Amino acid sequence: MDRKIYLDNASTTYVSNEVLNEMLPCFNMIYGNAGSLHSFGRSSVAVLDKARDRIKEAINAKKSSEIYFTSGGTEADNWAVIGIAHAYANKGKHIITSQIEHHAVLNACHYLEKEGYQVTYLPVDETGLVNITELLHAIKKGTTLISIMAVNNEVGTIQNIKTIAKIAHDYDVVFHSDAVQAIGNLNINVQDMEIDALSISGHKIHGPKGVGALYVKSGVKIDPITFGGDSQERGKRAGTENVAGIAGLGKAVETACRNQALTSRKLKSTRDYFVEKLTEKVEYFQINGHKHQKSNAILNVSFYGVEGESLLMLLDLAGICVSTSSACTSKSLLPSHVLKAMKVPDEIAQGSIRFSFGINTSKSDIDYVVEEIRKAVNKLRAISPVQPGRF
Repeated sequence: MDRKIYLDNASTTYVSNEVLNEMLPCFNMIYGNAGSLHSFGRSSVAVLDKARDRIKEAINAKKSSEIYFTSGGTEADNWAVIGIAHAYANKGKHIITSQIEHHAVLNACHYLEKEGYQVTYLPVDETGLVNITELLHAIKKGTTLISIMAVNNEVGTIQNIKTIAKIAHDYDVVFHSDAVQAIGNLNINVQDMEIDALSISGHKIHGPKGVGALYVKSGVKIDPITFGGDSQERGKRAGTENVAGIAGLGKAVETACRNQALTSRKLKSTRDYFVEKLTEKVEYFQINGHKHQKSNAILNVSFYGVEGESLLMLLDLAGICVSTSSACTSKSLLPSHVLKAMKVPDEIAQGSIRFSFGINTSKSDIDYVVEEIRKAVNKLRAISPVQPGRF
């Protein structure tokens, strides 16, 4: 059977027809440089303005001018962390983040440490939640930025963003959140949640790759980290704007946020059915992440006595696409830094698979996937039998 089932939507998604149709005119009709003053340039600016307005409405920002376009979530995270840290350097050089952030945030923090900044990496509990008491203890004179992701990309745990943001503001600290996995899965309202800066990526929500956005609340200072044309993105982000990609991003964000409630219910039904069938068919596994406070789109499962990479390859041979961790680190043989921070033992963490569901994932797909998991797990355990007493 030549069957293909894609359960790696947290890594990337296909471009929807709605988004594609929005982009197509920008390749051969509206192709002017948005920095040009002539009519072709102005037509491209109109596309950017429309996308900015769509994102502003979708996340309930106050002004469209608070939306800046980037090359993706990684640049948005890098810029938020480094740009805000630099902008407030005269106030202090202390940053707070968590141990389970995406490497786009963690490596930006490591970069700042080389510049003399101090970074506190907050631990998380076994469910992946940041401890609020630990956060309060970490804030000190000179703390200028707190960066905590909304939804973890590996286990799906949802952080208490509104509470964390309020604490940050109680101490006059800027709050940034990586919302790459949250857009379309959670109702994101930057005003209600008191978010100062928010990172978005197009390709996680059926938009194109290579484009993203950073929301920066009016009044929050941020320095540029790329240099070139002073007129591009209001002097904050240099580089010729990716007009087609930005058109697609705007439509993708609008669509994802508009359909969020419906999508969330569908994904929850799919995830719950998967867990039900997996429990019936497969022995000795654990689900990582918070039991209730988690994204419906992501399920991280550790299969005892099985190596994750071997299981992934057997599933791939059966036409099933999954991941052992985030796509940015999936080629590393080291245990996931997220599961390590959650104190999942290495021998269990190494048997972990991330299943990330899509709106088109059917019950028939799940039935097939679970049966193939059962066969693959049994095959691997026949080589190295699991010892239930150890777990």
